[in-house]
Amino acid sequence: MAATGVTLRTASTRSGPGYWVAGYVSMLRFDWARMRQWLVMFLAIQLLMGAGMSVMYGFFLPVIPDVVALYITTGVPTLALIPVGFVIVPQTIAQQRLEGSYEFLWSLPVPKIIVAASTFTLLTVLALPGVVIALLVGVWRYGVTLDVQPSIVPALVLTALMAASVGYAMGHAISNPQLTNMVTNLVVFFVLLFSPIAFPPSRFPQWLQTVNAWLPFEHMAAVVRASLAPHLVPGGVASDYLIVTAWTVGGWLVATWVVRRRR
Repeated sequence: MAATGVTLRTASTRSGPGYWVAGYVSMLRFDWARMRQWLVMFLAIQLLMGAGMSVMYGFFLPVIPDVVALYITTGVPTLALIPVGFVIVPQTIAQQRLEGSYEFLWSLPVPKIIVAASTFTLLTVLALPGVVIALLVGVWRYGVTLDVQPSIVPALVLTALMAASVGYAMGHAISNPQLTNMVTNLVVFFVLLFSPIAFPPSRFPQWLQTVNAWLPFEHMAAVVRASLAPHLVPGGVASDYLIVTAWTVGGWLVATWVVRRRR
């Protein structure tokens, strides 16, 4: 089967590592060919958004103590990753519904998890430059010093995977593209204004602290922050990793359930 200049090839047997690797590579090539027209714009937006958020939070305070500046700088990478999973992924699926390619993607001869893995890989790799720029601008803007730990790699991967899992579930569960757009905008609005990512949760009233304790955003920021400035999370982040992992598993379970209902 050929589409957009890419031929999807599968192994002679539909099982084994070779079949999964071949399907994954084919889907990466297919997704790149399908999305490359707007990926440059997406990359530019990520870079500008990462840099912009690093500077924006500094405008809210006339005087920024060092600890506050470090908190902002270590929170912005999470803010840069969240829109990729919670906005770009579901809206990409919504766009597929609008343009009529959604059903075609279901017919491709690869496991459905490979389709999700390819989208996650491509968008996450393109989001990483925005994360790096956000950190560099934060360091330059506030003059802070980061203590980067090796755990930054699994922290960023888990954060991106968590956002993508819930976004993938939303994209498939909500069949109306207009409703998808409304929900994703609502999520971004809540994250930017009411989630303790670039500032401590103690700034919120108790009821909102409780709400955020059950949501993933605060915990996503904590695992990333612990890899950039460990002294800001002296109590450790074991529970944060568990909560983010639980949301990730839950997102993929919902997505799997929705996908199987279509069959």
